[in-house]
Amino acid sequence: MSKGAIMFELSIRDHFAAAHLLHGYDGNCKNLHGHTWQVEIVIQGDRLDTIGMVLDFKIVKKKLKDFLCQLDHVHLNDLPAFNKTNPTTENLAKYIFEEFAKECKPHKLKQVRVWESDTASITYDQS
Repeated sequence: MSKGAIMFELSIRDHFAAAHLLHGYDGNCKNLHGHTWQVEIVIQGDRLDTIGMVLDFKIVKKKLKDFLCQLDHVHLNDLPAFNKTNPTTENLAKYIFEEFAKECKPHKLKQVRVWESDTASITYDQS
């Protein structure tokens, strides 16, 4: 894209509830506990379709909801992605980014933000 190009960012939020524990952590999070994680994805586009949309919100909402279903009400440590990696909010944001980016093609997933509480979040992007 050329410098000064018009850019649109589409954002969608959803949530899921899951349990995890953190190996090697010196505190309460070493014990099994759960969160209701909020997830926001941002998709970037430089063009609008024939009716003036980057993407249809309805389609993106469904894709995100379907994607997050695999994480909902599970023990994250049991998932293959977290066999050797602690399911911290940081690693969860990276995992969601890398996997959900496949659902966004041909558009570019710009970032994923994951909240583990109302006051604590992590943003992951590859810009």
